[in-house]
Amino acid sequence: MSNLRSNIIAWLGRKYFSRIQKNGFDLSKMSFLPDATLAPLRRDGLDPVADLARTRAKEPISKLPLPFGINAWLVTGYDETKAVLGKAKGFSSDFTNLAERNIGVAPQQNPGGLGFSDPPVHTRLRRLLTPEFTMRRLSRLTPRIHAIVEERLDEMAAAEGPVDLVEAFALPIPALVICELLGVPYEDREDFQRHSTARFDLFGGANASFGAMSDQLSYLHGIVHKQRETPGDGLLGMLVKEHGDEIDDQELAGLADGVLTGGLETTASMLALGTLILLQAPDQFAAMRDQDEVVDRFVEELLRYLTVVQVAFPRFAREDMEIGGTKISAGDLVLCSLSGANRDEKLGPDMERVDPHRPTPSHLAFGYGIHRCIGAELARMELRAAYPALVRRFPHMRLAVPAEQLSFRKLSIVYGVDELPVLLR
Repeated sequence: MSNLRSNIIAWLGRKYFSRIQKNGFDLSKMSFLPDATLAPLRRDGLDPVADLARTRAKEPISKLPLPFGINAWLVTGYDETKAVLGKAKGFSSDFTNLAERNIGVAPQQNPGGLGFSDPPVHTRLRRLLTPEFTMRRLSRLTPRIHAIVEERLDEMAAAEGPVDLVEAFALPIPALVICELLGVPYEDREDFQRHSTARFDLFGGANASFGAMSDQLSYLHGIVHKQRETPGDGLLGMLVKEHGDEIDDQELAGLADGVLTGGLETTASMLALGTLILLQAPDQFAAMRDQDEVVDRFVEELLRYLTVVQVAFPRFAREDMEIGGTKISAGDLVLCSLSGANRDEKLGPDMERVDPHRPTPSHLAFGYGIHRCIGAELARMELRAAYPALVRRFPHMRLAVPAEQLSFRKLSIVYGVDELPVLLR
């Protein structure tokens, strides 16, 4: 099993940035659109592009020019974002809104799950999942999370020369944890990781992203079928044993898909980018290494500052309304910039820099309202275990290349770095 797992992790690293290319609406060729349209998906290093802050200061809710005849709004203010995300009855997140607007997305590409559903469907599905994501239930994973982190550190310590922290550390940890939670076979992780990366990277176009979702759901349907026959001890097996008559295979696969992708790509990006911040700030590196009491607060500050999930699921207005003084009409698309909202000065002073000593703000890195990430506490557990363990094991760790040579994603819903080569000694 040890050799198998090592081989799988190596495969994941090699395939991490493979791109699925299919015909469709290609966002990489939209340079003719105003910068404001793509600004929520772009960054300058670790920071949202300056246009986003300028837009927020001028208009926290601004008109967003989009093709397909869609009337759209970009929300960058903190209060305004909370207002939109908290107004579940006024906005719809249902997938059919996208499919019906002729943007190259077919109804059969609906991934299901929590993110693209509205009450009462969303309410019923979330009720089934919530008990498994309480701190009491998640605590059973604590020993395994720490063991996974130590296993990765041991592998890194045995390496010669530079180590890619993405391949060796940031990616395998959430992959192993999610497998542990769901009860997904280790040998199958390579497939869902490839699809997870492709679905959040918009350089392949809308069809490529939703095609990756469809491919992953087909795989998960096979896993669900096996769990129906012989329920295991993971999340899928639990749902089958306790709620098998309340949930069909499509819904179960959709829930598994949401948990898997929501907890894998996002946490991997947080681990890599958070480590990059520590490597560039010796005082913060030392605090994470030496002061247990700062770890929790530092993790929250990194979540706010990085906000790797750059935008929330698109919302469509169900009715005419006014938010923050802006009139929004029924049918309008509203896109909330989480990265923009989390830098708003309404959260406190100097939000454009990392300050692990500031009072923990009520950030929106996990969203807000009924669609707030159900796996938020699991992500926190992984980050709180991984960051201090890494800097304590390798107190002399440093970048192996100049920071300006690092390659970041150009246009992605989940922001990240392609590789993070480090020297450990």
